[in-house]
Amino acid sequence: MIQQNKKIFSSILVFGLLILNIVIFAGFPVSGATKNLKVAFLDIGQGDAIFIESPSGIQMLIDSGQNKSILEELAKIMSYDDRSLDAVLATHPDADHIGGIPFVFERFDVDTYISTTNTSETATYKRVEESVASEYGVVRLNAKRGMFFDMGDGVVVTVLFPDREVGGEDSNDSSIIVKVSYVESDFILTGDAPQSVENYLVGLDGEYLDAEVLKLGHHGSKTSTSESFLEIVSPEYAVISAGRDNRYGHPHKEVVDRVEEKGIQVLNTQIDGTIVFLSDGSRVWVE
Repeated sequence: MIQQNKKIFSSILVFGLLILNIVIFAGFPVSGATKNLKVAFLDIGQGDAIFIESPSGIQMLIDSGQNKSILEELAKIMSYDDRSLDAVLATHPDADHIGGIPFVFERFDVDTYISTTNTSETATYKRVEESVASEYGVVRLNAKRGMFFDMGDGVVVTVLFPDREVGGEDSNDSSIIVKVSYVESDFILTGDAPQSVENYLVGLDGEYLDAEVLKLGHHGSKTSTSESFLEIVSPEYAVISAGRDNRYGHPHKEVVDRVEEKGIQVLNTQIDGTIVFLSDGSRVWVE
């Protein structure tokens, strides 16, 4: 399932960080890897899809958009002959976040699949479950606060939320929130988490939420990006992933105004297309 000389991804239960059960993924350097962390917000229309590649070549996909267009976007940033992903993480079971996952599993060998305990009765969710089940040897994990993924070279993806059983909760309320850290550079990725969850994390984590890049929750909807959350994260960049002329009116003007009033640079996939950040561990810039 793992290509020869590509990468090795193993899971180990260890003790520490935010909770007792933590998962570490250790990767070996890959030929052609660069010294920079890459975090790409893919232009997949209305939805989310975020590709992360560590300097050693360990790769994670967070969400997949809602259809086959995820493959076209991945092809633009991955090597032509690359047919494996170390991990796929589904933040929550909405179609615009998981609809492309069956196509990803069809095209790529996936080592690890991470999701929440929240489920759905939709046809899209059922297709995703079937595609994951059909992948031989895939490791399935339920995300929980304190779990972290070591992508090598100091790149760590830490789960901040959920911190409890979320089965049966509103889909957006169950969104996985992660912090991607590379030495002194940090990204906060929020799925569709609403303001109530954001404010809950402010109370839990405080200044630990500080980051250079914040993906605005729920595609820039007014249901997310509270004043207190924005204040504590204090990002240099705010990223909106939304489709052009979408029927929801995302992003909402009051959210964009709130962000820009703080001097934060707003980047939007519906305007800027795929947005690629690079970090050398000390600074973050747009490619």
